[in-house]
Amino acid sequence: MAKVDSEAVKAFLLDLQDRICEALEVADGSATFIEDKWEREKGGMGRTRVITGDVLQKGGVAFSHVHGESMPASATENRPELTGSAFQAMGVSLVIHPDNPYVPTSHANVRFFIAEPEGQEPVWWFGGGLDLTPYYGFDEDCVYWHQTASDACADFGDDVYPRFKKWCDDYFFLSHRNEPRGIGGLFFDDLNEWGFEKCFAFMQSVGNGYIQAYLPIIEKRKDTVFGEREKWFQEYRRGRYAEFNLVYDRGTVFGLRSGVGRTESILMSLPPQVRWEYNWQPEPGTEEARLYTDYLNARDWLA
Repeated sequence: MAKVDSEAVKAFLLDLQDRICEALEVADGSATFIEDKWEREKGGMGRTRVITGDVLQKGGVAFSHVHGESMPASATENRPELTGSAFQAMGVSLVIHPDNPYVPTSHANVRFFIAEPEGQEPVWWFGGGLDLTPYYGFDEDCVYWHQTASDACADFGDDVYPRFKKWCDDYFFLSHRNEPRGIGGLFFDDLNEWGFEKCFAFMQSVGNGYIQAYLPIIEKRKDTVFGEREKWFQEYRRGRYAEFNLVYDRGTVFGLRSGVGRTESILMSLPPQVRWEYNWQPEPGTEEARLYTDYLNARDWLA
């Protein structure tokens, strides 16, 4: 049985954060990430990086490594027997909110947990994924995003992409609105079924796939002309993003309830400007309406 090497995971995550930030700075071309290092005497450390540029209106790429004496129930939905165990958790999480409404918001996260129930062997697992939230839909972007996600899964079994794609569709769903957050991608959690080395390799493949999936879409759409109407709709749809992150997101809930997370870093995922309008609906036949009819539904983009 392969040894669980948490230091190797941490080294990869720190390097992944560096590489993603470097690539996004090039894509923006006008700004660099500001780094906020933090450390707690009891609880862990992290590097939160935030960018505000001409292309990337607000972006955050955060690494954290936290630990505690009692894992909250929000982190053990599928393993309630671990509730209350000592734990450590590390990961890279990012959300990018571009300025141009024709460039989708993107999110990615890769993470590693170890729980240490008293009197038992430690239990570990990986989780993460990536997903895309467009405001104006383009079929070619959606196909490209999902093809890249599929490619990241290719070496791990024919069933992996469809299984984790469906999990993503199911997870990033606002049940109180009865609509998806976006067009999905990949989501996985509690992954330890393949052994440490293969699970770690899969997490690396997903993390490395993010830049490959997202940068070409930024380049293709960032100079598209837009006006007040498109900006209004972007801010309206960003309200859905905020609702999901605050109500459903497991990482947000874990960070806020664990007692060891850092609130400012956890909430960096929220958009800079958001609007809510009472009982608003897009006019039929508009590009805004097409988002709902053609894109905000679970479909096989690679068919």
